[in-house]
Amino acid sequence: MHLAYPAVLAVLLFCTGLYGVLARRNAILVLMSVELMLNAVNLNLVAFDVWLRDALHAGQALTLFTIAIAAAEIGIGLAIVLAVYRNRGSSDVDRLRDTAETDDAETLPDDADAVRDSTADQATAPAGKAKKAEATA
Repeated sequence: MHLAYPAVLAVLLFCTGLYGVLARRNAILVLMSVELMLNAVNLNLVAFDVWLRDALHAGQALTLFTIAIAAAEIGIGLAIVLAVYRNRGSSDVDRLRDTAETDDAETLPDDADAVRDSTADQATAPAGKAKKAEATA
């Protein structure tokens, strides 16, 4: 068996996974693309292990470790995606930028009373609209 065949297949798998990571917005599809890239690496490890005729089969041993790490990565990744989906209602990767921490000094005004008053006005605004609707009916 020539080494070129599995190597070309691994390159195609890796490039497909790389395209999926860079082009997709859905977090689950990004995780699937990462798995595709890891499988391309596993294919290379096993192909070079067979080609080199290693007595210890180090490539196959490393493949087993890679599969274990990939399983743990998928478990943790899916847990994070599900938590984000529950909180945000979407698993869109571009919308996750909203979760980035901002500097509190930039977002809060200097006057804390103004913040308290604006939140109180927002809380009473729907009640005031409901009273106006009842009065006109």
